[in-house]
Amino acid sequence: MVVIKKVSAKHIPDSRGEKTILVFINTNAGKFSASSPTGKSTGKHEAKPYKKSLEKEIETLKKFSDYFSDEIIDNFHDLRRVEDIVEGHVGANTLFALESAILKALAKEKKKQIWQIVNPELLKTNTKVKAKFPRLVGNSIGGGAHSEGKKPDFQEFLLLPKTNSVKDAFETLKKGKKEIPYFLKRKDEKFQNKKNDEDAWETSLNDKDVLDILKNLKIPLGVDIAASSFYKRKKYTYYNPMLQRTKEEQLAYISNIIKNCSLAYVEDPFDEEDFESHAALLKKNPDSLIVGDDLTTTSCKRLQKAIEHKSINAIIVKPNQNGSLLEVSRVCELAKKNNIAIVFSHRSGETEEDILADLAFGFQADFFKSGITDKERECKIRRLIEIERKCK
Repeated sequence: MVVIKKVSAKHIPDSRGEKTILVFINTNAGKFSASSPTGKSTGKHEAKPYKKSLEKEIETLKKFSDYFSDEIIDNFHDLRRVEDIVEGHVGANTLFALESAILKALAKEKKKQIWQIVNPELLKTNTKVKAKFPRLVGNSIGGGAHSEGKKPDFQEFLLLPKTNSVKDAFETLKKGKKEIPYFLKRKDEKFQNKKNDEDAWETSLNDKDVLDILKNLKIPLGVDIAASSFYKRKKYTYYNPMLQRTKEEQLAYISNIIKNCSLAYVEDPFDEEDFESHAALLKKNPDSLIVGDDLTTTSCKRLQKAIEHKSINAIIVKPNQNGSLLEVSRVCELAKKNNIAIVFSHRSGETEEDILADLAFGFQADFFKSGITDKERECKIRRLIEIERKCK
């Protein structure tokens, strides 16, 4: 068991150079720390990252340090004791970082991997639980809120290599991303070899032109449309080229793109309140993943509504969207019961924290969305590769 003796925190820069939180705990097993990412394109139903401000959050943890003193945690579900102490006093980022640090301490004290603390039955010889490794989803070209200047309206253009190992998939992603500038230079006169805040290539091409280019890679494709970001006055307002679409026109447009580009994955194709249009798209395209992120915000309540409307067949799980890893566990359980694929995902403002890989494997996610390159994203994929290597 782990005895928490002291809790503290400070701010550190994320991959965008913006402040995020790093939490420290002193325990009988040693000193541990964990950080939380920050989102830029956020759904309005996400939990607030901090109750008031990052600075006040750090002060709150210092004040609450005595409340944690001698608190005993022996398993994953004992995190409830921590949540009972801080409930209503800290935001989602702080809670996620705190609980992540505690999981690290538990793993060290019990001489196990973090994913084993999350899912003790995984890979046991006397259990029927069969382990699987998530399929990688890599952001290759960016647009929307994550890019500057003239850009595609869709936020992310994704590659989903289908291979027998995480390591092979990572190599495929890196090779594909390296080839992309060759095609962009030929079609985009304004291409400057620049990358956005998720380390994806920036281009002035429109959505259709980008997808036409990516077809050359011969890798299954997907998009994160992030439609809520350009849904204004009940219309989808596109800027490249400039035009507006009603929700009926948006449905027809996205359906045509799925068909013409053989898209395997489509995230947030409609506004975050439009469960009905998501359902209509899924009905027309049952063989593609229609993925909820802003629609569902890693929330059991939002996921249940999506299930009732038959809006999605896949859900993005971002632990810091609600903070509580116990709630993340419930979201994953609800998704599995309803045959909804689970996609564990990074955020645009990342840190070198790699616990996301342990959580994705522990909760047996179907997909792992963590970019392709830059140190903050690669470390998560490399951790997943390490887990795969140790488990085989």
